[in-house]
Amino acid sequence: MDEDFRKAALDYHRLPRPGKLSIEPTKRMATQRDLALAYSPGVAAACEAISADPAAAYEMTTRGNMVAVITNGTAVLGLGAIGALASKPVMEGKAVLFKKFAGIDSIDLEVEERDPQKFIEAVAVLEPSFGAINLEDIKAPECFEIERTLRERMKIPVFHDDQHGTAIIVASAVRNGLLVQGKRLEDVKIVTSGGGAAALACLDLLVAMGAKRENITVTDIKGVVHIGRNELMDPYKDRYARETEARTLQDVLPGADVFLGLSAPRVLKPEWLPLLAERPLVLALANPEPEILPEAVRAVRPDAIVATGRSDYPNQVNNVLCFPFIFRGALDAGATTINEEMKVAAVEAIARLARIEASEVVAAAYGGAAPTFGPDYIIPKPFDPRLILEIAPAVARAAMESGVATRPIADFAAYKEVLERFVYRSGDLMRPVVFAAKKQPRRVVYSEGEDERVLRAVQTVLDDEIAEPVLVGRREVIAAKVRAMGLRMDLEESVKVVDPAHDTEVIGPLIEVFRRKVARRGVPVDSCERWVRTRPSTAAALLLETGQVDAALTGGLGEWMRQWHQAYSVIGKREDVDRVYAMTGVILPAGTLFFVDTHLLVEPTAEQIAEMTILAAEQVRAFGMHPKAALLSHSNFGASQAPSARKMREALRLIRAQAPDLEVDGEMHADAALVQAVREKAVHDSPLTEGANLLVFPNLDAANIAYSLVKATGDGLQIGPVLLGMRKPIHVLVPSVTARGIANLTALAVTQAANSQGN
Repeated sequence: MDEDFRKAALDYHRLPRPGKLSIEPTKRMATQRDLALAYSPGVAAACEAISADPAAAYEMTTRGNMVAVITNGTAVLGLGAIGALASKPVMEGKAVLFKKFAGIDSIDLEVEERDPQKFIEAVAVLEPSFGAINLEDIKAPECFEIERTLRERMKIPVFHDDQHGTAIIVASAVRNGLLVQGKRLEDVKIVTSGGGAAALACLDLLVAMGAKRENITVTDIKGVVHIGRNELMDPYKDRYARETEARTLQDVLPGADVFLGLSAPRVLKPEWLPLLAERPLVLALANPEPEILPEAVRAVRPDAIVATGRSDYPNQVNNVLCFPFIFRGALDAGATTINEEMKVAAVEAIARLARIEASEVVAAAYGGAAPTFGPDYIIPKPFDPRLILEIAPAVARAAMESGVATRPIADFAAYKEVLERFVYRSGDLMRPVVFAAKKQPRRVVYSEGEDERVLRAVQTVLDDEIAEPVLVGRREVIAAKVRAMGLRMDLEESVKVVDPAHDTEVIGPLIEVFRRKVARRGVPVDSCERWVRTRPSTAAALLLETGQVDAALTGGLGEWMRQWHQAYSVIGKREDVDRVYAMTGVILPAGTLFFVDTHLLVEPTAEQIAEMTILAAEQVRAFGMHPKAALLSHSNFGASQAPSARKMREALRLIRAQAPDLEVDGEMHADAALVQAVREKAVHDSPLTEGANLLVFPNLDAANIAYSLVKATGDGLQIGPVLLGMRKPIHVLVPSVTARGIANLTALAVTQAANSQGN
């Protein structure tokens, strides 16, 4: 660690406030009644309910989502026995990872006690407070006895992550590494460097999965673990003692298929690598410097697959890949323990995830080049957001099947939808739209068919069965990217490709349609063919216009307004509207807000504001939400006679006349729109209840600035822009759109197409 990084780390922990954790209430405490419900006398009702039925604690307290991270500081990272207090930054960090990756609340407890029995007593009495215990950084062999005893005494999961978290990730890497190398677990010879808690837990799990104990040789600082050895032995290591004359690591390497290093830097010498079997798997997991560097392995054994514990090399073995999600599944199923069946289920889920195409987040970490399953990608990256969707349900199901679940999950499809909130913040908002799209899939064309974001989105669309995709682009480029990204789509069956340069039988008729549309708009006749073949947004819009598809998504590259004009020149607006408008949603931790018009109309009239509000409210309903519209202004309920304030008042009058059932009010300040208490201080008869979710602005500048500020400062996720008033379902993607955003707009376009076609 250089001095600059050390200083940055110290500042990170010190500023702007000490530490990495805080506790925040989950219930409102704004009034005397709130306090009475939260504490005395209301809390007595919850206490009595739990006294009568202890299981009620999971319904009325945080216990079911609370994990204790506990250590005595005897084996902290690479720092050794630094003590309980010095370990606190590490334990806080572990608690932060629980929250970040799986939404689990966690409290770190540093216990200054090195006597194993006293430590056990200190932890065991905490059972009423927590749903699970994560033991951390406790040295071997004491950690074995501590965990075993606590598991026997406590009726909640007790999990020593240094042992089992490492074991699960290692087993996943071994499972996939052997698959790539064409070997079977039950046949391979395994040699370890290291005989501590993590190494032995790895071996125990591999044996549970099918590895043969007689094919395993353990070495440690004193050499080979063999029958008759007395030095540095314990009952846990004795299980792997072998009858052998070999005494050194070099002696036992010949023919080894798997080298598992959980020991110290540079213990595996490059000159020993030829001793390994063909196509070996080398897991050099010592940190920060591994037993051997990957480049040293590749120089001698290019046929080897290498994994390390470091993030700057492929195949990082990192416990964060599993522990948050194992606890998530265990807590949600009310598991009384985390058993071997649950660990194996986690192994298989992690291994399976690496074998499907990488997510957009993972691709971004690789500079946009998505990794594909193979020698340099045998386990997922730690930040792959899909880990929770694969591991937690697998663990929960295994808990149920092995008989340790006290709160079995009845509907795993619904459970997975709940978990999606940790992965896709748009999940709750988009769920009714996706559900409707699945019931009636339609043909959707994507103008930028060569864009990797589009291709990932299309794979999601196919997996979710919400549309029949059509891609505009060069067929050979699309095919090459599909292969490079490891996508599973079939360009002959499930996806249609329209190549403007070569598919004359499709493009030819479109050119003639375009000529007729632009004949009197200043576009030379001889330019029409070039425009259709070189402007993919135009080609996509023409496919929609001619009925060859039911909806279109254009743009995503280049300037948004130019892409919009290309789409509008072909499709145009509905006959019953004056203009087309753009509504943008922002998903925030406290809920979703919709902003209109954010992109198109610079200075709308009162009539146009009324129209955009009614159109936007219809779209908000399509998201399964009750629209609550607020017409925003610098003026608050008649306080100003400025033209913009009068415009918003007139718009309110028109809206109430045209849509009397719409919950709407204005003109008002933004804080009055969002906070009922503020609004009630200004007026007592507002029809708005609680906070507005549809914010309507007097001009484009205000709308665009407001949504951009809210998105940036509120950690918001953008949905849209959604075009309102187009004659056919078409939307123009912004350059910052993600693959998930494209998939979301696909579902929206499909439902719009189905509704417009009368289904």
